[in-house]
Amino acid sequence: MNKAVIFLAEGFEEAEAVDTIDVLRRGKIKTTAVSISEEHKVKGAHGITLIADALFSETDFSDVDALILPGGMPGASHLNTCEPLKQLLVKHYEERKLIAAICAAPIVLGGLGLLKGRRATCYPGFGHQLIGATLSDDPVVADGNIITGRGPGLVFDFALAILSHMQTKLWADDVANELLILKLF
Repeated sequence: MNKAVIFLAEGFEEAEAVDTIDVLRRGKIKTTAVSISEEHKVKGAHGITLIADALFSETDFSDVDALILPGGMPGASHLNTCEPLKQLLVKHYEERKLIAAICAAPIVLGGLGLLKGRRATCYPGFGHQLIGATLSDDPVVADGNIITGRGPGLVFDFALAILSHMQTKLWADDVANELLILKLF
């Protein structure tokens, strides 16, 4: 079974985390919510607290196929200051495994130089931090092993793009139909 990890940092965008987890699990992707702090309880940007499945410091990432960063502020900023996470992202990138980030979270990838020469999208106002990227206003951009999404209103497009990459487009279409999503990415 394919495996994905979505990282939770204090101030994450709740819809982007929960809806992505939901879509991927419906699509038979073993998806684990991992807290980057030493607390399982992580409070989102709008006061909703989630309980992470695991802590970063206790997680083995060696067999993970996809790393996913939800946006939200200050969640994306907290992700961007987590050195062990950034080291993991670079390693994952070098292994050509999937990395996905939505909303403000692509700033982490931009700061690491992972978007150089690639198309990418993000929440309006953060584009200048996607260093080296060709910016797009598309809801979701898939360029090689990196998927970026624009924001919380487009989370289903983002999650279905990840699912399509990890399974198949037909598989993602089936999940979209189950969720009554009329327009796909």
